[in-house]
Amino acid sequence: MKSLVCTKPQQFDYQQIKRPEITSGNAILKVKRIGICGTDLHAFEGTQPFFNYPRILGHELACEVAEIEENSDFKVGDAVTFIPYFSCGKCIACRNKKPNCCTDIQVFGVHIDGGMSEYISVPIQFLVKSQGLSFDELALVEPLAIGCHGVNRANVQANEFVLVMGAGPIGLGTMEFAKIAGAKVIALDVNDLRLTFCQEKLSVDFTINALSDNVLARLREITNNDMPTVIIDATGNLTAIESAFQYLAHGGKYILVGLQKGEISFSHPEFHKREATLMSSRNATRQDFEQVINAMKKGLVKPTTYITHRVNFEQVKDNFESWLNPTNGVIKAIVNFDN
Repeated sequence: MKSLVCTKPQQFDYQQIKRPEITSGNAILKVKRIGICGTDLHAFEGTQPFFNYPRILGHELACEVAEIEENSDFKVGDAVTFIPYFSCGKCIACRNKKPNCCTDIQVFGVHIDGGMSEYISVPIQFLVKSQGLSFDELALVEPLAIGCHGVNRANVQANEFVLVMGAGPIGLGTMEFAKIAGAKVIALDVNDLRLTFCQEKLSVDFTINALSDNVLARLREITNNDMPTVIIDATGNLTAIESAFQYLAHGGKYILVGLQKGEISFSHPEFHKREATLMSSRNATRQDFEQVINAMKKGLVKPTTYITHRVNFEQVKDNFESWLNPTNGVIKAIVNFDN
């Protein structure tokens, strides 16, 4: 079967590899859709932490069950997605019902080879039923679950001001679930096209361009000088992350969903006097996946509005680098495996 391998930064190669064989506890899935996310783009650039080459990318998947053991809750032909963070089930995090930050986690498409293949083998325990969603919708469940998890970590409350930094797919999903929680959402980005998308497609309450606006002044104006009680970073940009400490309300919470390779620094007195909370948000849980699917089924989230670019599997190599260019207006690129 054919796979697309990122052999080193800036280079893809199509390769023929052996189709996986059915084993106990695993299902063979036929890949139908793959969403391209920031992790994939950063891996291609060579800026993704926790990453080694060569690697088959892809962890936002919609699939069809091709082979599975008879006593499973799934059957051949079922449409599925899956939780791509394979946890050990034994470590301190797993025992405390936080498998998303398992000490020995194997993230599909990051630590181990991912979905850019015609068929893949996945542990049955991580499969998620489609509940009637289309393949396009299923491919968007995972990235939306990342944002949903960040909002749940922050315990966002109705009517509080939530600043979401970064209007890429993860940031957009974060905004969606913050709005569902009843928050007044402020989108901060450097790209006017994405900020317009936030207003027109997601009905975000306020937008700020970090390059052309005075961010502090706008935040004071919007919040009546209170400043946001929740800040969620979805940029993974060091400058953005460090700048945001000054935007936080006293008693506020700062959640890092985005990830960068280096260290972050901030003024301890400024952070301390706010009695602020700083936390990370990693991956998502099955509960987050179910929350996203329920929101989709209720029409609270319309994932297909995110899809701006689409190619067939054979076209990925020639198109991938163009998705790094913000002027191309990419929100979510989708790869089709069935022409």
